[in-house]
Amino acid sequence: MTVSGYSAETAGVAGSLILTTDYRVPDPSRVWPLLEGRRQELAALGAHHVFVHTSVGEADRVLVTMALHTAEPVADLLRSHAFFDWFDAVGVQDLPAVFAGELVDRFHVEHWTATAPAVVIAGVTVVQDVGTLLDQVHRTRTLFRRNGIQNVWIFRALDDPNEIMFLQDVADEASARRWLERPETAAKWLTEAGVGAYPPVFVGTLRHVMRIDVVERANGG
Repeated sequence: MTVSGYSAETAGVAGSLILTTDYRVPDPSRVWPLLEGRRQELAALGAHHVFVHTSVGEADRVLVTMALHTAEPVADLLRSHAFFDWFDAVGVQDLPAVFAGELVDRFHVEHWTATAPAVVIAGVTVVQDVGTLLDQVHRTRTLFRRNGIQNVWIFRALDDPNEIMFLQDVADEASARRWLERPETAAKWLTEAGVGAYPPVFVGTLRHVMRIDVVERANGG
């Protein structure tokens, strides 16, 4: 799958604040048009990229990640009417949890390409030590490759140094399912890193990418 606007530059989120929301809506197809209609509001928040993923197994589940350049405190951002108005517009019934963090590590298991991943696995979990997790990830590179994992991104929450979000690019849905279900692969990796269970894990595909340029952010502010 190729998503317009996806590239190594697009995926480069180092130095940005990441806000990720995982929620259920009656009609996920409404999410992207509503986001596009709120470009100026997103620009005012400091967003420079927005990524929309839809679940491959749960028809009503959506994962939206925003990358922002902003010095505004996270708490102030989350109180913005833009978030609440948007959630109401897409039909969110229960206010979703928001992960706010920054990139702490990434590595490419396979050669980097500008093509969007076929499938992504994303989840938030609590670890005993982030350094231990990062070491474990790098030491098990062969295990990742053997199970179809192509790239790994790890983000640390701003409000809890032991809470992380992981994002893994996977070759296909079958590989993603095997990775999550076989204890000698995913579970072993998580356990050895000292990670506790933090469901639910999201399995989906990247559907849309929005890029907001400097001029839009200046006008939005």
